[in-house]
Amino acid sequence: MGFMSTALIVTLLAALLLAASAWLWAEPLASALRRGRIRSRPFPSTWRRVLRERMPYFQRLPADLQLQVKKQAQVLLAEVPFIGCAGLRVTDEMRVLVAAQAALLLINRRGSFRKLSQVLLYPGAFVVQRAVTDGHGITQDARRALAGESWQHGQVILSWEDVLEGAANPADGHNVVIHEFAHQLDTENGPANGAPFLPGRAARQRWTAVMSHEFEALRARLACGEEGLIDAYGASEPAEFFAVVSELFFERPAGLAHAHPALYREFARCYRTHPLAW
Repeated sequence: MGFMSTALIVTLLAALLLAASAWLWAEPLASALRRGRIRSRPFPSTWRRVLRERMPYFQRLPADLQLQVKKQAQVLLAEVPFIGCAGLRVTDEMRVLVAAQAALLLINRRGSFRKLSQVLLYPGAFVVQRAVTDGHGITQDARRALAGESWQHGQVILSWEDVLEGAANPADGHNVVIHEFAHQLDTENGPANGAPFLPGRAARQRWTAVMSHEFEALRARLACGEEGLIDAYGASEPAEFFAVVSELFFERPAGLAHAHPALYREFARCYRTHPLAW
């Protein structure tokens, strides 16, 4: 048995590398082409009516951002199944209203929610059972009623009643869709920790410094009994802080920019938009 020549080995290795590279690029390219076809479709008139009647926030957006929201919503609706729970029959109105609010987080982005696999809708608040540890270190099961929940492996669970309320009140600083889909962005580069993907080391370091400072400042204010713009739930952990402030960034940008200018600047960089200008 002879030995392969060096030239042949090099040729085979090059072919293997080329095949591996083609395999790695094939799926993202196919996904981009598929999404391009979805975005080229007209936005149905019945869907436009849902946004007009149910989502006053949408009407405040500049025309170019309205178009982005509609196109991002179309992709999400084409790719992600919506499942009704507790007897709820999912309608196009439900799907469109959730997708359009989630699409706000994707403005000026090319992709969608990378890990999102399905959206589960309940008629109203749903009950979950969780292990809770009290101040004495004793752990016991507790039942809680939730308006929404986001899981790292790609599921978002929402109360339709709270989805409707969040869309109808676009300036109260509370929006369950924005909150739970912010968690989905947070988990794209690992477990939810309040640090979504940001390009560049300097940007990540600046984000960490500002978020850590503001998170600890919130905890300190609450310990002193002081209330402020940021909901106390944001002090529970960094992931919730990110989701809570995301709600404020889109719904109460002027208040956030005034009370926490450094936070507003970081979220404007993260979400690649400036709601103050809308």
